[in-house]
Amino acid sequence: MAWCGLDFGTSNSTLGLADGNAARLAPLEGGAVTLPSALFFDAETDDPVFGRQAIATYIEGNDGRLMRSLKSVLGSDLMDQETRLHGRKIHFQDAIGLLLGHIKLLGEDAASHKLDSVVQGRPVHFVDDDEAADAKAQATLEDILRQTGFRHVSFQYEPIAAALHYESTLEREELAVIADIGGGTSDFSVVRLGPARAKRPDRSADILANDGVRVGGTDLDRLASLASIMPELGYGHTVRNDGLKAPVSLYHDFASWAKINFLYVHSVLASVRQMKRTARNPIPFERMETALEERLGHWLALQAESAKIALSEVEDTRIDLGRIEPGLGVWLDRAQLGRVIEASMTKIGDVIERCVKAAGVAPEKIDSLVMTGGSALLPMVRDALSSRLPAARLVDADHFGAIGLGLALEARRRYA
Repeated sequence: MAWCGLDFGTSNSTLGLADGNAARLAPLEGGAVTLPSALFFDAETDDPVFGRQAIATYIEGNDGRLMRSLKSVLGSDLMDQETRLHGRKIHFQDAIGLLLGHIKLLGEDAASHKLDSVVQGRPVHFVDDDEAADAKAQATLEDILRQTGFRHVSFQYEPIAAALHYESTLEREELAVIADIGGGTSDFSVVRLGPARAKRPDRSADILANDGVRVGGTDLDRLASLASIMPELGYGHTVRNDGLKAPVSLYHDFASWAKINFLYVHSVLASVRQMKRTARNPIPFERMETALEERLGHWLALQAESAKIALSEVEDTRIDLGRIEPGLGVWLDRAQLGRVIEASMTKIGDVIERCVKAAGVAPEKIDSLVMTGGSALLPMVRDALSSRLPAARLVDADHFGAIGLGLALEARRRYA
């Protein structure tokens, strides 16, 4: 067995290995089978660390550069850009290659042999409404995988991979909608599944429709941050007596995982200092100055992400901003988060409805709505999707492992 299934995710990644008739996930960090898709480059050694260790190293205040949400740059103009670390240029393609190469080595340790063939998961659309950019994103990812040492590379839609894993648990036939709500995209497939169908060599007739949209958990992090954290740093505040407000783009970028590192440049810091000098209330801009000087952008994004996750369980939560100013904090409640993400929830609800319509089946004929992906745990997301398919049974797949496991099953079918 020299093949595997790789789920390179915006927020987390897994690697599936198929043994006999079953699939398993390789341990990627200690005993954990998930690896946060993050790298930290130490300023002194230039050596990268990965996953939870990368995030912990950054939070501890070590000098260097954290990179996260790397998958979201595929197909975008950011892919051709670079970030700097003490004079050294780091290209996004190189950073992705380091991360995927690290995962491949860990998988080979778990499998006890080399891995030369991979089925890589991909969203239905890397880029919305741009086929050329979408094709370029897949081609770029394929090049990176080959550079890490894979000789054979193929792709499968992530919700189809989750469907294959879910199908392995079924005892009867179902017409299912698979909803994969990940960190960067929301993807849907309408599929016919069952024990007898699983044995068919060609499953193309069972896949009735696929669709997706570039809205995911990192977008919700950004909206949560803009609603709660960024106003404390000057978002929405005036910078001149004539009522001119601070530039919106600055705060949207500072709340977006993939764009944070681009703001650690002199021109941005100089602009914030100018706003501090002219603003009637300079305090928020002093906080933004501190956040830029101490490179706290990813820490703020982590605070927003943690608050979003907490609101799955509680009605409100306090976001600690004490690293910017002692004692500073803000509250965010579930109703407030629901309001700011309402348009995003409508968008993903419209896409699942569109996908079912494209499949040519009536919504009431859907037997099950199978949810996977970390963001599918949020009550607002679940409500937005289940309301479009009220007759379907709501099923929770393995939210963080179903795609990697399904990709491993597909890899066995293609390469064994």
